[in-house]
Formats: sequence, C-alpha cells, structure tokens
Amino acid sequence: MIKKKETGSLVVISAPSGAGKGSIISKLLERDNKNRWLSVSTTSRQIRKNDIEGVTYNFVSKEEFEKKIEEGYFLEYTNYVGNYYGTPKEHIDEKLKKGIDVILEIEIEGASNIKKLIPEAIFIFIMPPSMEELIKRLKSRGTDSKEKILERFYTAYKEINEVTKYNYVVINDDLEDAVNKVEAILKAEKCRVDRIEDVELNNDEEYIHELITRDL
Repeated sequence: MIKKKETGSLVVISAPSGAGKGSIISKLLERDNKNRWLSVSTTSRQIRKNDIEGVTYNFVSKEEFEKKIEEGYFLEYTNYVGNYYGTPKEHIDEKLKKGIDVILEIEIEGASNIKKLIPEAIFIFIMPPSMEELIKRLKSRGTDSKEKILERFYTAYKEINEVTKYNYVVINDDLEDAVNKVEAILKAEKCRVDRIEDVELNNDEEYIHELITRDL
C-alpha cells in the first residue's frame, strides 16, 4: 500500500578525536556491507601505525590536497588541527541512487558544510563517556606528542558544545551498545513519513463493505 523512496541515506558521523567513531563505523559495515558504504575521506595528516591506506583515509601530501581543492575534487573539506580533511565527490550519488546508505566520517566543520549542502542527511554525534576517558584513549594511541594530545583534548572540549547541531547523540561507553543504537537510528530513519512517495488504497467500495460487514 505504501511506496517508499528506494534511495539510500547520507549518514554523517562525527566525534571528538578519541571518542571511537571509527570503531563504530567498522562494526556497522561488518554487520551490513551490502547496503552501507563508507566514503573514505582524504587527508594530509601523517599516516599512523594502525592506519590502512584507502581504508582509514586516502593519504596525500598538503600540496596534493590543495591541488585537488583547485580541481573541485571534494564535496567539502576543512582544516582540522593543522591538517586537511576532505570528502571526495565521486561515487556518492551513484551509491545513494542504488539504495545504499553512504556514511561520511567527518569532523564538526565538515559536517556543518554538509548540512548546508544536504540538510536532509542524518547527523549523528558520538560522545565519549567522560573527558577523563577521552584523555585516556588519546594517550593510549601512543602516536601523538604531549602537546598534540593537549591540542586534541581542547579541540574535543569545544566540539562537544556543537552536539545540538546534530540530529542524534550516542555515548560510546560500550562499543556494542553504541553500535546497536546507531543501527537503530538508521532503521528508524527508513520509516520516516517523508520517505513515502505514494500511498495506494483499494477504493472498491463493494469489497470494503464486504470486509466490514463480514461475520457481523
């Protein structure tokens, strides 16, 4: 009776550095990699020991990134803690038209840029359970200097104040629980009334009358 839009949803997931958005997204893709696709961002930051080229990010030099800006390669881009991060345009529309949800793992400013371009996107903010836990996670990486950890912490403190600009907030205290909550959001969004394209009703009055009066 109800015909729904078959297009996928654009899902923007942001979080302070160390809140665990990457782990949540990995789990979401493990559960359903046919109907979900992660648009891998491009960055000019240095690759870390746990990074995988083309999976974590597409890593380029600052000069290469700026060249791509000039070429109009990005849907949006931003400079975060001294490094460029950008969302490539390619493949996004193609995936959405096929009914595949496209996930963007981007920073606060990048999410704000997307909201201006595509306000109907789903915006989810991942929150750490506490600032103490956030510091613990940042230190445990073992990749940043003390100064860089402090910079990331203060940036995170500012970013958390932007949470009201998102549609949803999920606290990442327990990873599986956080993933379940994000997955529930994605499923609920598929049931939104504004995704209905048409409602077809059987207007055969005699048939309807028979249904109503049967067994009365």
